[in-house]
Amino acid sequence: MKSELTILVPIYNEERTLVSIMDAIVETCPDAQIIYIDDGSKDKSLELLKSRARPQDLVLTKPNGGKGSAIRLGLEHATGIYTVIQDADLEYHPRQIPMLLDEAKKRPHVAIFGSRFLKPNPALYKRYLMGNKVMTGFLNLFFGSTLTDSYTCYKLFETEQMKTLPLQARGFELEAELSAYPLKRGIIIHEIPVEYKPRSLEEGKKIRFKDAWKGMLTILKIRFGS
Repeated sequence: MKSELTILVPIYNEERTLVSIMDAIVETCPDAQIIYIDDGSKDKSLELLKSRARPQDLVLTKPNGGKGSAIRLGLEHATGIYTVIQDADLEYHPRQIPMLLDEAKKRPHVAIFGSRFLKPNPALYKRYLMGNKVMTGFLNLFFGSTLTDSYTCYKLFETEQMKTLPLQARGFELEAELSAYPLKRGIIIHEIPVEYKPRSLEEGKKIRFKDAWKGMLTILKIRFGS
């Protein structure tokens, strides 16, 4: 029987939070197709995945290549009606996924994004907050959109719609692709507020300043490409 939802979970060196995130996903979305993609972790992440994944879950592994490459691999195996991305670091708690799904079912063919800035949340590092605002403003400028959080992890699409996007990103520029390609194609993106607890640099926050440049170049490439 086809699952209503596929959850893609990219993982790179997340042994500290991985068990908690796996338990939380299963608790809140027990009937979902869960695809874990280990992106060449050097810690015990893959070992934990293999030992704790349910028989019906899918565990994929690949050499380290970045979040974008992990999501693209997982998407190839997605069979749910809808697909959503869930990071493995507990910045976003999976209990919010059913809310995203319910919103998608009310809005056929609309992409649902969970925005961290539509409700009060703990403050990001100033440079990350500024980077997100700049990236989202840059996207809005070139596509005439009014998004508040283009670099949110929580992006939910109808799976077949998501699979038609010509994703090529290897790293965090995936977030730019998943925002810009729908806008270029006229796909409506609807944002709803989500809770967010940012982790510290010491805890392993991975996105860096260079990723912003890659994202901006990706936006320009999509906007002015054929």
